Amino acid sequence: MSSSCESQAREEICRIGQSLFARGYAHATAGNISVRLDDGFLITPTDACLGLLDPARLARLDANAEQISGDVASKTIALHAGIYRAATRFDAKTRCVIHTHGTHSVALSLRATAAELLPPITPYFVMKVGHVPLIPYHRPGDPRAAALVAQAITRYGEQGTPIRAVMLARLGPNVWHDTPAAAMATLEELEETARLCLLARPRPEPLTETQIDELRQTFGARW
Repeated sequence: MSSSCESQAREEICRIGQSLFARGYAHATAGNISVRLDDGFLITPTDACLGLLDPARLARLDANAEQISGDVASKTIALHAGIYRAATRFDAKTRCVIHTHGTHSVALSLRATAAELLPPITPYFVMKVGHVPLIPYHRPGDPRAAALVAQAITRYGEQGTPIRAVMLARLGPNVWHDTPAAAMATLEELEETARLCLLARPRPEPLTETQIDELRQTFGARW
């Protein structure tokens, strides 16, 4: 990747971080953003506030996820690298991973009893997010969580329903897409659906299989 492309990626990470923080999708020093380059990665530093990122201080890592410059990389780099390895098998354009401690998604994970965080309750959740497997709680940075995430990505991908998000129980979602802006939009849709699910009383019924199939046929939904 050229120096100009890397510079653009640095600026975009900071723009997305500031936007998420300003609108309440991230708080304090929780959350991280990475971008996959042709020869490595950029990732937000450990304990950095997403609303106050400096493009020049983002951690730069090589293709083996070894740091070569910038502030100390987020401890989640192993998880991000594992997501890229697994996800690019099913979508080679995967370039950005975002992790937050979203209020509504985390709240929903505290009461979740199913294998997935959310049922298909809205068409845009089905189209823009898709299945969100719930990963059992492990401490932040635990390599066992990274292994479970990679296994989930592989399992869904091999079933013909590639995923763009997983939910780490009690911690928050990880979402990925081809650009930081697209990953942010996926995260926003996930959080909005979690909010709706928490607010709706009684608990909303999922879309029917006929309705979901219509979304597949009309919009190419990966469900």
